[in-house]
Amino acid sequence: MTPREITKEELKEILKKHLEWLKDEKDGERADLRYANLSYTDLSSANLSSANLSYADLSYADLSYADLRYANLSSADLRSADLDFSVFPLWCGSFGMKVDIRLSAQIAYHFCRMSTDDPEVKAAQRTIRDLANKFHRVKECGEIPETVGE
Repeated sequence: MTPREITKEELKEILKKHLEWLKDEKDGERADLRYANLSYTDLSSANLSSANLSYADLSYADLSYADLRYANLSSADLRSADLDFSVFPLWCGSFGMKVDIRLSAQIAYHFCRMSTDDPEVKAAQRTIRDLANKFHRVKECGEIPETVGE
């Protein structure tokens, strides 16, 4: 299916109705952005919780501080998207997302920063350390040490 183009005005209306839907208001409507071309769109601080973004092109979109709780991101393209400080969903609705090194490293970094006593998790942290240290904010947050998971 080809991506569907959405104008800024249409998106503004969709997001307005979505907020109304989240508040259980009469004219509210859940955001259906399946297959939408939202590349390079500024969605910073947007409340997209429970929105359907499956197959959406979100490449290069600014999703910083966005609320993506329960959002369906299955098969969405998030390559080069900015997800800093967003509420990112970790459920099956995010399976199949297209990601790049930036988001992969960011998730790996957060995984390596978890504290655990489990030897399998510690081994996994050691395995992905090099990837984690490619996190775009590693200078600010600090490198994952070689002793991670020990």
